[in-house]
Amino acid sequence: MVTRWSGRGCRGVLGPGRGPVPCSVVPNVPETREAQQAQLSHAQRQAVSELLRVSPVADDLARRFKEAGFTLALVGGSVRDALLGRLGNDLDFTTDARPEDVLAIVRPWADAVWEVGIAFGTVGCQKDGYQIEVTTYRSEAYDRTSRKPEVSYGETIEDDLVRRDFTVNAMAVALPEKEFIDPHDGLTDLASKVLRTPGTPEESFSDDPLRMMRAARFAAQLDFEVAPEVVAAMTAMSDRIDIVSAERVRDELNKLVLGAHPRKGLTLLVESGLAERVLPELPALRLERDEHHRHKDVYEHSLTVLEQAIALETDGPDLILRLSALLHDIGKPKTRRFESDGRVSFHHHEVVGAKMAKSRLVKLKYSNDEIKQITKLIGLHLRFHGYGTGEWTDSAVRRYVRDAGDQLQRLHKLTRSDCTTRNKRKANALQRAYDGLEERIAKLQEQEELDSIRPDLDGNEIMQVLGIRPGPEVGKAYQHLLELRLENGPMARDEAIAQLKKWWDAQQ
Repeated sequence: MVTRWSGRGCRGVLGPGRGPVPCSVVPNVPETREAQQAQLSHAQRQAVSELLRVSPVADDLARRFKEAGFTLALVGGSVRDALLGRLGNDLDFTTDARPEDVLAIVRPWADAVWEVGIAFGTVGCQKDGYQIEVTTYRSEAYDRTSRKPEVSYGETIEDDLVRRDFTVNAMAVALPEKEFIDPHDGLTDLASKVLRTPGTPEESFSDDPLRMMRAARFAAQLDFEVAPEVVAAMTAMSDRIDIVSAERVRDELNKLVLGAHPRKGLTLLVESGLAERVLPELPALRLERDEHHRHKDVYEHSLTVLEQAIALETDGPDLILRLSALLHDIGKPKTRRFESDGRVSFHHHEVVGAKMAKSRLVKLKYSNDEIKQITKLIGLHLRFHGYGTGEWTDSAVRRYVRDAGDQLQRLHKLTRSDCTTRNKRKANALQRAYDGLEERIAKLQEQEELDSIRPDLDGNEIMQVLGIRPGPEVGKAYQHLLELRLENGPMARDEAIAQLKKWWDAQQ
């Protein structure tokens, strides 16, 4: 097959089992471009054609569009991820067919179809385990006050690609011809691991301000650098993020935090000023320092705790743990006090921080369950240190487990991550101390049901023993027996009844 390359970007035919023919076959191609593209291995560059060659789903869908008189192309993140060797079962396509035509094509073919995004030109479907989205060529733009884009359809794939967020997402493979389309030289930027916009970043971010968040997100997910002109535009236009809905901002923040390199994305948010608009508690951690009152850099400490928490994950990225680690010290700026002896204190910053986190997470539209879990972890992250270095009593262990509840395993990880001291002796001592606590928990769990600590008598039994009806007294009696359970461990039924009657007599 003949490969065609032209201009800064290129179009080339992909043959079965081959990647696009390198641009070095064309005369007058800059040496730097050859060097950049050489960074993509042959195996990576052939990923797109390999996918298309072995995927009956893509070929079958393409044939159906062609028979109906329309074009179809794999596009955007699917092409990028295929070139990076990380394509999953989510496939994105673009077409000149209007949404109603797309529905007519996919309904008799797909296993399931959904129309959630049809107002924006997107039809979703599932086929043989693939999650597929087909979007009509489009362009969209915000006015200065709208939170939702106005959608208009384009006529060519070039119209569609130029409105994409970044050049690495502005590549396509036309089907069924398997023609590689790259008018904005995304392949070179992919090889260089850099994020640029197809047009000017100012135009791109004006069209959709959320793309500024996406730049930080891709930096975190892909470990890419963001081009200086893109960072400059993000900084100058950071206030434009205010018109984007909280839900969309939250979703991008989640993807950033769950990325492989969240520090990179978070640093970009802070340095560009975007964090001031969407998560102001983060840049607020950069407390002013002076030579008389020294304390650790809370901002850098928080990022390090996040990275150390990630290193302790065992079942993949954990959003609750990561957000808790990132936000665990946000109460420090409000609680900082300069003591007379030169020390700096942050008394009760965990309590203040939990309240601040709840307020911010509510504004970002997190679920009640997510907010509850994160604020619990922030509120408890100092509990281990509150017991000092002495031997933990059984009662203290029980209360620690009871208060942590279903967040105990995450609390273990957060507490261990919160040690960023460079003093190896101190770090090792804290490590041994927490090892000892976990051993105590495990030992007591063998003896008692720590995961579901409750009184030795339930509410019905309390009413039967005391001869009372449902009311506040039952709750008070229940709480008294719970305190005895936490303090002394399990009691025999006769002993529990005796203790209940003794308490009840004292109330009369």
